[in-house]
Amino acid sequence: MSTEPPTTYRLTSAIELTGPGIRLREWTDADLPSLVDLFDEVETARWTPLASPFDAEAAREFLTKARQARAEHRSIQLAVTLDGGEPRGVIMLFVGLDGRRDQAELAYTIGAAHRGRGLAAKSVRLMTDYAYRVVGVHAVGLRIPSDNIASIGVARATGFVRTDAPTIVRDRRGSPFTLEMWLHRRLA
Repeated sequence: MSTEPPTTYRLTSAIELTGPGIRLREWTDADLPSLVDLFDEVETARWTPLASPFDAEAAREFLTKARQARAEHRSIQLAVTLDGGEPRGVIMLFVGLDGRRDQAELAYTIGAAHRGRGLAAKSVRLMTDYAYRVVGVHAVGLRIPSDNIASIGVARATGFVRTDAPTIVRDRRGSPFTLEMWLHRRLA
């Protein structure tokens, strides 16, 4: 039985992506307190499957799982920063959307103190470009609840289009969470 992931590509071991006014970088152990500050708040609990309350233990588990998923070539989870310093949020790239090797999925959250500044859209644009150029996928998806107006705005602003795919239900701390699929296709 192969231990290789069901992909045709490998995720690089160290990533830093930079664009106008934004830098996506690897998480470090020094970021643990920032993780708690970013993710232990009501809107993050409302829209994400992250632990709530999000405490120091949850932060350590988050980093451990992120590093394990990277080592297994399943996902990339980067800190959203302005200049490589203080984390303002996270963006995640999961390879193999719905088992398809040519597609990936993004997820993100921006800390409450940093919302409304375009960081989510900048992060989504940078990671989508990375998924096309480096990972080699042909489409990138976002799964968004129909009532998450802010994330729908980010999807539209970054060129994602709502698909007619059936909604999916995921578990969020013991409660069902219904998500719609938004897709961005690589231009030829």
